[in-house]
Amino acid sequence: MARLQEWSEIQAHAAQLGLQVIGVDEAGRGPLCGPVVAGAALLNQPNTIDGLACSKTLTAKKRDTLASSIHEHAKACAVAHATVEEIDRLNILQASLLAMWRAVDSVLAQTGLKPEQCLIVVDGNKLPKWPYQALAVVKGDTKIPAISAASILAKVARDEWCKTHALQYPQYELDVHMGYPTARHMALLREHGATQVHRKSFRPVREALERTQQNPSF
Repeated sequence: MARLQEWSEIQAHAAQLGLQVIGVDEAGRGPLCGPVVAGAALLNQPNTIDGLACSKTLTAKKRDTLASSIHEHAKACAVAHATVEEIDRLNILQASLLAMWRAVDSVLAQTGLKPEQCLIVVDGNKLPKWPYQALAVVKGDTKIPAISAASILAKVARDEWCKTHALQYPQYELDVHMGYPTARHMALLREHGATQVHRKSFRPVREALERTQQNPSF
């Protein structure tokens, strides 16, 4: 099963075994602040939601429209996150996998499905150590509709976090760079120091905190 990478093969495999395919993806591994967010989606077969694609290839307006369609038409879907504190304690990879696990658990709770009734398809090449039959699919968000849906849900939720916290921390312009280490975000970190929502385990944030400690009037 580990060799399955194409949707037609995965779909046939799941149908043969009577498994429900749940797609999973994350958003927010690269930013310097905020939670990492995971989406999970169980779609109807055949899929009835037009326009699903990798969230990175879609405009923000299109992502918002599709997210609404996913919530309305999917059999089940969920968004979950791992906090900044969990990222700093576990590392970003393990926190991302934890968020994925939480999102899948939420979909199962909604549907009443048992782990043995599901096939979890995850974008990328890493899987959590969980009790599910699962496949890691490289570039899965471009191949598998349920992963595309999950990527859209995660990206929309992550962007909403940035917009909300931009109101709390206006000097950091979080709604502009979405937390990523752009030149502007790095300059604002140097100017203002790090906030409570910045990831202290990430080097640019750690360096900003060290500068603050060296200069308490920062």
